[in-house]
Amino acid sequence: MNTELMEALNILEQEKNISKETLLEAIEQSLLQACKNHFGKADNVKVNINPETCDFSVYAEKEVVEEVEDPVLQISLEEAKMRDPKYEVGDIVNVEIKSREFGRIATQNAKNVILQKIREEERKVLYNQYYEKEHDVVTGIVQRYVGRNVSINLGKVDALLTENEMVKGESFRPNERIKLYVLEVKDTPKGPKILVSRTHPELVKRLFESEVSEVREGIIEIKSIAREAGSRTKIAVWSNDPDVDAVGACVGLNGIRVNSIVDELRGEKIDIINWNDNPALLIENALSPAKVISVMADPDEKTAKVIVPDYQLSLAIGKEGQNARLAARLTGYKIDIKSETQAREAGDFDYYEEEYEEYPEDGYDEGEYAGENYEDGEYPEEGYGEDSGYPEDGYEESGEEQPLE
Repeated sequence: MNTELMEALNILEQEKNISKETLLEAIEQSLLQACKNHFGKADNVKVNINPETCDFSVYAEKEVVEEVEDPVLQISLEEAKMRDPKYEVGDIVNVEIKSREFGRIATQNAKNVILQKIREEERKVLYNQYYEKEHDVVTGIVQRYVGRNVSINLGKVDALLTENEMVKGESFRPNERIKLYVLEVKDTPKGPKILVSRTHPELVKRLFESEVSEVREGIIEIKSIAREAGSRTKIAVWSNDPDVDAVGACVGLNGIRVNSIVDELRGEKIDIINWNDNPALLIENALSPAKVISVMADPDEKTAKVIVPDYQLSLAIGKEGQNARLAARLTGYKIDIKSETQAREAGDFDYYEEEYEEYPEDGYDEGEYAGENYEDGEYPEEGYGEDSGYPEDGYEESGEEQPLE
């Protein structure tokens, strides 16, 4: 038994995660290469390696001839009979080759073959390991800034966080641990090249999967995500179990679940709403925390007209149009928002006979909401979805009930 070789292979297998079979194959190739360098050719050389004991033998298959013309490929009948009297002309004799007799150059070349094979297999193992994490979230340690990009250590390899995939205004300290979304893993001669992102919407989805067990187990589905990285994200969730509140499960007790994700995203606001197959109800939920009077949705054209109370117009549109923009991305509809007064003036309100309760004049002012940011917990509980203070069919009117289109 070749104890030293077996121990070396076991160590390489554990540290480099390279199989013993692959390493034995590399040794076989290196011995063949050494024979080729030593004798000039190795077409008739065979290598036998016992995978259990790691014992190996190298021999050349030589043809028995009366007169030797090529000593690498042939052996004289006289010499063959000295090995075994039964050999005759035309027979094949296995002649053992002593690997220790190889010259320094042949030995060095054999060593290089083994090292090259180990490097190739190590690179392949790393690529496969991180390729499995493509489109998933990983934790990395900030190494250094490379120009405007950031080098992130993922353990055995470094990933590159480019400026385009960084949240605007976000900065990192050396050795800081951050979570990243793996965009792409490329196989290169120098090893796997990994591109990561902090802005991708899927980062938020994966964070919810890791934080909320119901999402991870498939009880709750994240149907849609709209994100403006560093500012606000809206996600629409659906529960496959009628006994599980989708929004409540994602928020967690006292907001503990959603707040941990907000902290990881460095204060990015997250709105969680209930998904609904009715586009009108979905759009109404998506415009939360704003209250909606009516939604007229056209599924064919993917457009919707939304009417909100006058005092809610700024809230529905959001700062620099952000709330309306995210709602449009979340639902896939082009949304036209008008105040009640604007709708009446445009004639869009003629289909309804409204008898709305009068809102207190001193209670709300359009300018009071303009430019405000709304974070989970900053506005009433209706911002989280179901317990919104208005019924499940979307809204209530004191006059004749009108269906949502």
